[in-house]
Amino acid sequence: MNSTTSVWGEEIGVETVRGTAFRTYRDRPRSIAGLLTFADRWGERAHIAQGEQVVTFTGLRDAVAAKAVELEGSGVGRGDQVLLLGWNSAEWITNFWACVSVGAVPVLANAWWGKAELADSLALLSPKLILADARGAANLPAGAPVGRWACDDSAGTHRHSLSDESGQDDEDAPAAIVFTSGTSGRPKAVVLSHRSLLAGLHMLLHITRRLPHQVDESTGDAGLHTGPMFHIGGVQTLIRAITVGDTLVMPSGRFDAGEALRLVEEWGITRWSAVPTMVARVLEHPEVHRRDLTSLRSITVGGAPVHAEFLAQLRAGLPGVEPRVPTGYGLTENGGQATAASGRDTTQLPGTSGRPLPCVELKVLESADLGDGEILVRSPTQMVGYFGLDESPIDSDGWLHTGDLGHIDDAGYLWITGRAKDMIIRGGENIAPAAVEEALAGVPGVVESAVFGVPHPDLGEEVMAVVAVESGLTEQRLREELRAKLASFAVPSRWQLQHEPLPTNHSGKIDKKSLAAQARAALTVKAGEGA
Repeated sequence: MNSTTSVWGEEIGVETVRGTAFRTYRDRPRSIAGLLTFADRWGERAHIAQGEQVVTFTGLRDAVAAKAVELEGSGVGRGDQVLLLGWNSAEWITNFWACVSVGAVPVLANAWWGKAELADSLALLSPKLILADARGAANLPAGAPVGRWACDDSAGTHRHSLSDESGQDDEDAPAAIVFTSGTSGRPKAVVLSHRSLLAGLHMLLHITRRLPHQVDESTGDAGLHTGPMFHIGGVQTLIRAITVGDTLVMPSGRFDAGEALRLVEEWGITRWSAVPTMVARVLEHPEVHRRDLTSLRSITVGGAPVHAEFLAQLRAGLPGVEPRVPTGYGLTENGGQATAASGRDTTQLPGTSGRPLPCVELKVLESADLGDGEILVRSPTQMVGYFGLDESPIDSDGWLHTGDLGHIDDAGYLWITGRAKDMIIRGGENIAPAAVEEALAGVPGVVESAVFGVPHPDLGEEVMAVVAVESGLTEQRLREELRAKLASFAVPSRWQLQHEPLPTNHSGKIDKKSLAAQARAALTVKAGEGA
């Protein structure tokens, strides 16, 4: 099946997939491998820019073709899992597409993981090959099947053929595996099919009028990409950029507000996808008033609702710029996005998560105990399942139970009002308190613990742990123990150690709700005293 403009239709019908009737486009691409052929359409246009490195679409295609030969030489074939472990780079992007081009399934490991989390995931998946950058390779266990991270086009004349024909005749076959945090603590491997990823891309291009037959060779934006490629948002950005000819501009290392401002000016950035923490840091940077940021037309914010206060701060902090601030709602299990709110929506209805995308169905499962009900989503973008697990949040009728609370107004707009699931969102990263509590339970001297999020002015939330300990156990020792077990962002930054037992509720469980309320109140008082 090719990926020419003729297969990107706008007519929507209903098809039954695995026993569930989904709304779906009648004419559609069937394999993400076909997206690679768009590189020929954009040719020598810059596609990836990071530091001094600039890779054109043609350069990417050549590097992918060479890397594909290398993967096939390592025995990687259709359906094999290849784990990618690294930070954003041209190599990460090339390795992703090389896996796709040979029919392998890229497994997107979280580069923040510690050795224990990485070992758990490797035991679950048993990938055919691991491609890791230097930092990631240092955390791999001995004997792991490691391939070469570096990419070039030195494979000589024997290059893998990147044609329209992907050889993929099953759009419900796995296309990628992306990890997410669950309330049980351990990262879960979300299996997304070709249908999952392409349906999401198709809908977003449809509503923005950027389908392949609606753009030409003179179009193409420069976008600043500051989120991890190994998140579902990174995958969405990657497949969109090659389809519509966008340039992906990435920071050279960790996010730095000054570098972000410089990149916007130098590359004429028109689009930026970011979490609120990053936007806040840019607005507070002293160079924000000295850089020419007038090219910036759209700032897509994820990880938190966009409220009126944030919009006012954005307008005041970006002189001469009137960016649209679209947002939306989704989760990895749903392929990344279920609703969209335009820039006009966020201005007129601040706090909304928008309305469903064209093929998405939403409903709210009413609950007298929770006030607003649980949000349920049914869409062709949703996952095949969790790899290696029988459990699934998708019921027999195809509805994905999100664990998030909200309501839908009369105009069809979704409003998120809370989280039924126990989750902390720190600077855009999801942290399961259960995972931190489990790690603490394995530390000698820890009697019991309660972990929850508390407000942070920059990150949105930070991790706090209240821990009942035996005499002699210190905060420093706890930090050291957890660093070996958890991703660095999941290690608590606030602690309360005590020798007496933690309070319990009427059912005998630790009263985490009251502990969190007390901690937040104390922090509010402390902040007031420091003002």
